[in-house]
Amino acid sequence: MRREFKVEVNQGAPQVAYKEILTKNFEHREVYKKQTGGRGKFADIVFEIGPRDDNEEGKEPKTGLQFVNEVVGGAIPREFIAPVQKGFEAAMINGALAGFPLDSMKVRLFHGSFHDVDSDSLSFELAAKLGFKEAARNAGSKLLEPIMHVEVLTPDEYTGPITGDLNRRRGIMRGMDTRNGAQVIKADVPLSELFGYVTDLRTMSSGRATASLTFAYYEIVPNNIAEGVIEKAKGLVKA
Repeated sequence: MRREFKVEVNQGAPQVAYKEILTKNFEHREVYKKQTGGRGKFADIVFEIGPRDDNEEGKEPKTGLQFVNEVVGGAIPREFIAPVQKGFEAAMINGALAGFPLDSMKVRLFHGSFHDVDSDSLSFELAAKLGFKEAARNAGSKLLEPIMHVEVLTPDEYTGPITGDLNRRRGIMRGMDTRNGAQVIKADVPLSELFGYVTDLRTMSSGRATASLTFAYYEIVPNNIAEGVIEKAKGLVKA
């Protein structure tokens, strides 16, 4: 772009599209209270947060927010329920662990309170956003990373070095096959381990091996690696 169109661009290292997921349920009470001299702000919600539980086996997992309203007796007026849901939906954009988005979660709202004068829709929406940040940390937040299906076509003599290299990249071997006299190596490898892989593959095979990479699924990041990703993400946010 810079050479052909004379457009200035910001260059940087490739970014991995991490996500976050909740792995257990946690109950939390969030009270949002603010007094500024005039009319104040007040919202009180009690909820349970955790992973979705409405997925059916053998079907594509559902995404988005599964919101269950179990408030009874007018503890929270009906007109404030939708703002609570809106607040949680907005909170999913930036997870509590490292600011990566959540594809899905469940919130069960079951109690709370309000103030006749100080409560309004915005107060309840903000209470949901603040409550999410606190509760998600205790709901088993985990980091998810994209896993790529890697298929390498190589002459037989390079099979050993290539499989060894894929193992070092945290790859999980999915089998080997033959095609037109060449070996086909199949593995699932984290995307974060594949930057520069094609160049390395050419070096290992004297330019005779080729590879195709396609997205496969998301998987929980091992704790020792997740710590580094989280620290880096927090550093970027501070910067």
